[in-house]
Amino acid sequence: MAQLKRGRRPMSEINVVPYIDVMLVLLIIFMVTAPLLTQGIKVDLPQAEAEAIDPDDFKDTPPIVISIDAEGRLFLNQGESPSEALEDVMLESRVAALLRRTPGVPVFVKGDRAVPYGRVVEAMVLLQRAGAAKVGFLTEPLPRS
Repeated sequence: MAQLKRGRRPMSEINVVPYIDVMLVLLIIFMVTAPLLTQGIKVDLPQAEAEAIDPDDFKDTPPIVISIDAEGRLFLNQGESPSEALEDVMLESRVAALLRRTPGVPVFVKGDRAVPYGRVVEAMVLLQRAGAAKVGFLTEPLPRS
């Protein structure tokens, strides 16, 4: 009598354990790098009692933020190098391009407390010429007592 061969049958199930390991490693990498991506230009914001902005409002498109440091240099939070200071004309053209691509995106000014008021007004004029209809100011919340 012929002996029946009892070999192993091919398994048709997917082993998900290695995928879970890869997913957990990616999660850790994203958790470590996410705070580094949100850091920008060091600006000492003025403190004011204002209503906080809900971050859920900006899930689809990030807002345009113009930062003005203590020396009066202008920075744009979007683009290839957000930590590089921009000339006024370059900032205006980049903001205009962003506003044409995503109309209605919120625009904010983040000005250092030591910057002269005139420089903030110049930045506002640049934003107006670029097509920003409404511009908001970012501040630090007052310390709780």
